Amino acid sequence: MIDSTPINLSFIIPAWNEQALIGDTIRSINNAATDCGVTHEIIVASDGSTDDTVTTARDFGATVVEVEYRQISRTRNAGAAVATGARFVFVDADTTITPEAVRQTLEAFEQGAVAGGALIRFDGAIPVWAKCILFGVLIPLYTLAHLVAGCYLFTTREAFEAVGGFDETMFGGEEVDLAWKLKKQGKFRVIRERVTTSGRKLRDHSFTEVMSPLWRGAWKGRKFARSREGFGLWYEEERGDEPPQG
Repeated sequence: MIDSTPINLSFIIPAWNEQALIGDTIRSINNAATDCGVTHEIIVASDGSTDDTVTTARDFGATVVEVEYRQISRTRNAGAAVATGARFVFVDADTTITPEAVRQTLEAFEQGAVAGGALIRFDGAIPVWAKCILFGVLIPLYTLAHLVAGCYLFTTREAFEAVGGFDETMFGGEEVDLAWKLKKQGKFRVIRERVTTSGRKLRDHSFTEVMSPLWRGAWKGRKFARSREGFGLWYEEERGDEPPQG
């Protein structure tokens, strides 16, 4: 017998070679949704993964879409294209969430929000310079602008489709671009609960490596975001929490 129960939330996870962390991500989503008693599905959009990301995701019960884009915006859209729920939650493959985050997300929808998201905390220790930049500058700016990171971004299907989804000309910053567009569709809510994301890139890379694409993006804007050049931090193989060089 086919289960015809409507899906309340579609969790969409873009992934590239995330076998080490994606199991924890999926487990946290399942636990959180179950704790809240909400019907849900988990879709992993694997973009050219060469490790066991696909197998791991399926073993944890996720639906997997395999693409070969090597572009985060197109990969996110590929996951959304097969989602069956009326509400989408985009979660990064190295991010874990809590039942409280899901509860507050549902409350936001019930109170009329068409989109929103959560701020982040990092697992483990991160360098002092990263703490200063993130907690002293970037996160306060995001809070002031009422924006969220791509680690946890939610939206109604209607609003998502109305703005055309993620801009597929962009190789980075696509979540900020989408958030600005969604805010024009209606109420945008930043929930109080934070999600936990990996601090590996901050541990593995130097100050210059991390800040360079941010500086160039701020200077060149969308022109910079429309090329993969300069986004090596997001598109290169992980170093495995090695001490940064330089």
